[in-house]
Amino acid sequence: MKIVIINSGSSSIKYQLIEMPSAAIICSGMIDRIGLETSNLSYVTKTNKIEKLIPIANHKIGLEKIASLLMDENVGVIKSTKEINAVGHRVVHGGSYFSNTTVINDEVKDRIKQLFELAPLHNPANFEGIVVAEDIFDSAKQVAVFDTAFHQTLPVEAYKYAIPNFLLTENKIRVYGFHGTSHKYVSEKAIDYLEKSSKIITIHLGNGCSMAAIKDGKSIDTTLGFGPMNGLIMGTRSGDVDQSAIFYMVNSLGYSLNEVSSMLNKQSGMLGLTGFSDLRDIESNAEQGNKDCQLALDMNAYRIKKYIGSYVAALGGLDAIIFTAGIGENSSFIRKLVCTDMEYFGLELDSDKNELRSKEIREINLPQSKAKILVIPTNEEIEIAHQVFELLSK
Repeated sequence: MKIVIINSGSSSIKYQLIEMPSAAIICSGMIDRIGLETSNLSYVTKTNKIEKLIPIANHKIGLEKIASLLMDENVGVIKSTKEINAVGHRVVHGGSYFSNTTVINDEVKDRIKQLFELAPLHNPANFEGIVVAEDIFDSAKQVAVFDTAFHQTLPVEAYKYAIPNFLLTENKIRVYGFHGTSHKYVSEKAIDYLEKSSKIITIHLGNGCSMAAIKDGKSIDTTLGFGPMNGLIMGTRSGDVDQSAIFYMVNSLGYSLNEVSSMLNKQSGMLGLTGFSDLRDIESNAEQGNKDCQLALDMNAYRIKKYIGSYVAALGGLDAIIFTAGIGENSSFIRKLVCTDMEYFGLELDSDKNELRSKEIREINLPQSKAKILVIPTNEEIEIAHQVFELLSK
């Protein structure tokens, strides 16, 4: 079964063509900076690698370009879109409607649209990817895999807010959690590596960031909640903020609710603290003595440490922590900041191993460390392909 995986972001499309059930990656690539004259396009197969800057105005043009490359006479890997059996879509927010991987129909699309305001940076882009893919891959099954699904195992004491009960029963306001596809993938890899069901903390660090406490393969707590904005400090999102500050901004400083929402989603986090949203720029400027960047990195690590402590308590112990996603896998500096002075939790970092790079699972802890410190590259596309194949094979 040939499955195209589409991870459609606000200004990007990540994609892979995967043969299932072998999970062989036939091709992969990405388009980012959609809407600009200098969009980046990459397309990689076993025999070809294409990278170029071209203007891509919107997601429709981007997906058409991907389909054209897949069928290209010289570098293509299929002869027709009819060869594609299914398209798997990452959808960030499934709300209370979706707890499982789902074949997409008009009702599912309507539900995804209803959740736009809960994930304003993500669900509209995910929806756009679905609509365009339906047109291009018109004979394939379209399937949605929801970021929130993995966290449906949270116990009620973890997912319920201390607000009037009717807001949960009638309005479904609760913790949903996000990045579930990534947390599921790396935690399962860790359990295989450790050869036992375990007490694990997964730390997904990218432009969006989240952590999860995972006990015996099930999520029991996570940092992102009703929407994908609270918890850790992120690229442009604030993470945890006292609600009183929001009321003060509206009632005393004159901001509208829309302005506050935009500020907390798009102008806060590392961008608000430093003027940069890319961690590579922040680390570089910190090394050159920029005090705002130095403080932002310390704040970022401190927030992660606080959640490690609380999740060790929730799990009743700790077997391993996992760093994953773009920053978690590549920033030895952030890993060092997080793991410094954490011996109390049984975490002892090996500084030399921490500096090594690899695409494989690796330990970066000292031999005497009671808990493992693991770096596990995430692959949400492979996880989505597995879920799509499992659903359509039933």
